[in-house]
Amino acid sequence: MDAIWKLAAVAVLGAGLSACAGGGSREVYTQMPVLKGRNLAEDTGGAPMQCVPYARNNSRIKLFGDAWTWWDKAAGKYPRGSAPETGAVMVLHDYAGPEHGHLAVVRNMISSREIRIDHANWLNDGSVFINNPVLDVSQDNNWSMVRVWNIQTGAWGTRIYPVKGFIGSRNETEDRDRDSRPDRVASAAPDGPARQLH
Repeated sequence: MDAIWKLAAVAVLGAGLSACAGGGSREVYTQMPVLKGRNLAEDTGGAPMQCVPYARNNSRIKLFGDAWTWWDKAAGKYPRGSAPETGAVMVLHDYAGPEHGHLAVVRNMISSREIRIDHANWLNDGSVFINNPVLDVSQDNNWSMVRVWNIQTGAWGTRIYPVKGFIGSRNETEDRDRDSRPDRVASAAPDGPARQLH
């Protein structure tokens, strides 16, 4: 009989705690988004991996050259869009100067403002980051600015990164307008050695 009372007390306590957890709003920038699965940094078991070969090998986008050149190189070869789609390559740009970029493959669409990406060398250590959360923090909900979940600290990163767009997305008409704005025109510099800074 004593065991039954203990079980009943645990059930009541559990119900009370779940009621507390269900109410109120949660701070989007401080808590890990809810998703089945996990995020992790994989040891590649060999030479450090860079974002460019990782994106090329793990997407249908087969371009070469520095990450910051991919957006222009994709013109006329692959669809380009301003909104993410599963399998598209996200192009970050101009966050530490015009010749700095980063590429990531969109793994999952979580909501209109949240995705998961797979990418390499995000923290300049050659690791491959799988299922890494990314949040659209642009004022107009247009994916022009994002925050990236920091797997090592377990919190949203403090930096906001500008997004050039998504190669492999099918909303190219929208991008023609976006590319025509003076602040979005990319320079047509020749390819150089692969470079990534974060």
